[in-house]
Amino acid sequence: MAWYKKLHWKIIIGLVLGLIWGLISSATGTADFTTNYIRPFGTIFVDLLKLIAVPLILASLVVGITSLNDMAKLSRMGGKTIAIYMITTTFAITIGLSVVNIMQPGKALPEETRLNLMESYGENVEERDEAARELLEQSPLQFLVDIVPENVFEAASDNSNMLQVVFIAILLGIGLINIPMQKGAVLINFFDSLNDVIIRIVDFIMKTAPYGVFALMAAVIVDLAGDDLSQALNLLRALGWYCLAVIIGLMLHVFIVYSSLFKLFSKMRLIDFFRAIRPAILLGFSTSSSAATLPVTMERVEKNLGVNDEVSSFVLPVGATINMDGTSLYQAVAAVFIAQALGMDLTIAQQLTIVLTATLASIGAAGVPGAGIIMLVIVLQAIQVPVEGIALILGVDRILDMLRTAVNITGDAAVSVAVAHTEGLLGDLHFDDE
Repeated sequence: MAWYKKLHWKIIIGLVLGLIWGLISSATGTADFTTNYIRPFGTIFVDLLKLIAVPLILASLVVGITSLNDMAKLSRMGGKTIAIYMITTTFAITIGLSVVNIMQPGKALPEETRLNLMESYGENVEERDEAARELLEQSPLQFLVDIVPENVFEAASDNSNMLQVVFIAILLGIGLINIPMQKGAVLINFFDSLNDVIIRIVDFIMKTAPYGVFALMAAVIVDLAGDDLSQALNLLRALGWYCLAVIIGLMLHVFIVYSSLFKLFSKMRLIDFFRAIRPAILLGFSTSSSAATLPVTMERVEKNLGVNDEVSSFVLPVGATINMDGTSLYQAVAAVFIAQALGMDLTIAQQLTIVLTATLASIGAAGVPGAGIIMLVIVLQAIQVPVEGIALILGVDRILDMLRTAVNITGDAAVSVAVAHTEGLLGDLHFDDE
């Protein structure tokens, strides 16, 4: 097969062409055309992925639990998953703090640029501040309360309620393994068939991925630049050192933490891991949504990485909601960058507070739209840095969001491999680029 016919290359080509189209559109003053006639195709593509996320999780998790037929094994797997997620998140924040303290990007920001950014984006901060305040006023255990839904259909109607869907599926699976097999067989066969159908639908949707990615990338460039490309270039130039700090931190986390995870819990090479799941990572980068990418992530993890569906159907939905390694690392870099830009020196105690607050906020803000920025508000309030400083980074947040989402998805898949290996449920690698 020719290289350009492989799925990951088609997606990469779509990304590049979308970038070129967005640049041309901004340079020629036709941004409105891209917004009105190109962006909708990207929106449709993302909505298709979100459409099948909830039924896929429900079906695959019910089938996985009923085939597991062992409550002790289920609880053990759940404990491992949460523990590894918390450990990798803590490492991510620590790496982010190390990088930003060494590079000190905030001190490289000119005073004039700082004032211009505060003026341009200051009005967008108030809404995030209010959302963070509401979150902080909740009980510390509110995230546990939110896991249990009042209504099955309401939980299934919103992709931000992913943990509630997981909870429902676990209850349903436990109920099925506690009734006679002949009574539950019909329902188990139904979910098994539904799971197979949805996987096939994922294959159909992925055939449109290059076009969806093209539209999404073009829309991102237009949002950043509008009809004035020089404005975007000036913004990137001003915040380049900050962006570089985030990118270096994300790369260090992937190559240090995830490669170490594989050495500890499996013999998988990092390069083989990336080769097996690259379409999911590219989609995560394009959509900036772990939830939207979840169906593709599950398919690639099961089909290519050899992770048993008993593991993937539990570990990945939970990870898409609470595992935010990339986002948490970004919180650390952004918080210290803002403090540096405002002329504030953070103490060791304040930086340790960032580690604790960002780790807890990654769980508490899981179901909140725009969770990354809201988490950052919580972190800034905890270390007594003015939240208005968020205006300094809002201009480039969309691009960095794409990068940190790709790392979040990489982390979800890496942890699923580790958990599967410890449970003896990890099969052979399979490279299928179709």
